[in-house]
Amino acid sequence: MRPQLDLQPVAGTDGELLAALQAANLPTDDLTESGRSFFQLSDQGRKVGFGGLEIYGQHALLRSVVVVPEHRGRGNGAAVTNLVLGQAIGHGVRTVYLLTESATSFFEHLGFARIDRAAAPAAILQTRQAASLCPASAALLAKTIIEWIDVYV
Repeated sequence: MRPQLDLQPVAGTDGELLAALQAANLPTDDLTESGRSFFQLSDQGRKVGFGGLEIYGQHALLRSVVVVPEHRGRGNGAAVTNLVLGQAIGHGVRTVYLLTESATSFFEHLGFARIDRAAAPAAILQTRQAASLCPASAALLAKTIIEWIDVYV
């Protein structure tokens, strides 16, 4: 039986978050800027991984998803991703975007699809991640997490 995982907010200044991102060669230059929310995934009090969000109305940028090395290969990457997506849903986000150079197949397995950058909303393209921190060669992926259904009575 899988232990209960716990997702809690963590400050962008958290040393373990910073160390995990640096070890994974993920951007850290903008962690303390406003508009970013980061979370830590814990398993019985041990930090397992991290993930973050930047929310722009009905769109969000998923970022900084990393699992600490000793907890990899156990489904924790999917767990942190899905729990962070749950946070996005709670804020009314409909579509989540992400940029990656090395984890395209991982995120595609979780339902994200590669899209052309021109198809992304301006708010996502203007983030520091898209505009300067991630290279142009990084894949842009998207996932609709809330489908709106119009019902006419």
